[in-house]
Amino acid sequence: MRFGKTTPILRIFDKTKASEFYMDILGFTVDWEHQFEPGTPFYLQVSKDQCVLHLSEHHGDACPGAAVRSETSDVDAFHKELTAKRYKSARPGVQDMPWGTRDMSIDDPFGNKLTFTSAIST
Repeated sequence: MRFGKTTPILRIFDKTKASEFYMDILGFTVDWEHQFEPGTPFYLQVSKDQCVLHLSEHHGDACPGAAVRSETSDVDAFHKELTAKRYKSARPGVQDMPWGTRDMSIDDPFGNKLTFTSAIST
């Protein structure tokens, strides 16, 4: 038995705000988006390298306030990149965790927490 990759669905309320945060601030790319017809909720997939997220305006897909952890090879470099963008709604820090990772957490505009993590070299 084998399992494949996991793709979390995060609840969003506004595609424009989501685009500003996920694409402009975090540097994700929109892979595809779907809308049944004008005026209905959006559903989209965004990615940054191997990190893939689904973002949904549909009320039944997910609840706001989810937490997602994503591994990165260099959380300090990502932190430097985000800090340079001077995102007005968050100034995430990086901290060493007791379980052997360096973590940076940032909340999206909808209350979802994204934690980017790197293993601490020993």
